[in-house]
Amino acid sequence: MLYRDFGRTGWKVSAIGLGTWNIGNQWGPVDEPTAFATVRAAFDHGMNLFDAAESYGLPNGLSEERLGRALAGIRHEVFVVSKIGNWGKRTGQEVPKTSVDMIRLCAHASLHRLRTDYHDVLLCHEGEIEDPSVYLDGFRALQEEGRLRCYGISTNSLEALRRFNRDGGCKVVQVDWSIIQRRCEAELLPYCRAQEIAVMVRGPLAKGLLSGRYTAESVFTDDIRSGYNEGGAGREQYLEQLRQVDRLRERVEPQDMISTALGYVISHPVNPVAIPGARSPEQAAMNAAAGDDELSEDELERLRV
Repeated sequence: MLYRDFGRTGWKVSAIGLGTWNIGNQWGPVDEPTAFATVRAAFDHGMNLFDAAESYGLPNGLSEERLGRALAGIRHEVFVVSKIGNWGKRTGQEVPKTSVDMIRLCAHASLHRLRTDYHDVLLCHEGEIEDPSVYLDGFRALQEEGRLRCYGISTNSLEALRRFNRDGGCKVVQVDWSIIQRRCEAELLPYCRAQEIAVMVRGPLAKGLLSGRYTAESVFTDDIRSGYNEGGAGREQYLEQLRQVDRLRERVEPQDMISTALGYVISHPVNPVAIPGARSPEQAAMNAAAGDDELSEDELERLRV
């Protein structure tokens, strides 16, 4: 596993980390032993960064709870990232973020589920936020309490990132990026490099489509991708992404699709960390293997065609 500087945090972080959305049942049922084994397999294969969010899981918070249990005994050897801003939204009663105490409330609840007394990184999970003042003030209060080391935002918007970094305190951004979703490459990534903001890559496998296993006839039974099915709100987007994947297949062998997709996003000069999800120890181990090497510039150019 490659380890690289994580922005200006001073930390050495694995090029591939584990996204834990997938172990919370929203991507299909995962039992407790499998969730535990998936996290431990990721750690055993070199991953030292684990990403969660307060809202991940059925019920809300299950991903954090499972991650917390699985990290017992090794918490001091890893970096834990979580996100606040969506608690209760999916189930109809969103927690209002109207004061510093509400930010603290969400953060402390997250710490309880994670079975830890501090976050390494806490991210604002409202990607289009116009006025981030309450988060910035709340995160600074948490730092003063010793509950938070670094903060940032999960967003695809350079404007939102600039607003969040208005005082220069934003150290981490999480962005949707893959071979078939490259909008951030033009401006957001160069901004991060100039500001020394650590970059976490969500969606590096485009919700699994870059595995190359799916077709127009595929039927999705999980909550996250059900809109890709015939008649669903995400159907047209899905078909367009499939066309992009088909073009990629002309340049990449089927067995190399996943490692190539992950290799693409970790080979940028900004030193990103990709956080693909996994629902089994085998998937976690396979994803980790992609972090052993970067792609060459020739390989990257061939993929950008």
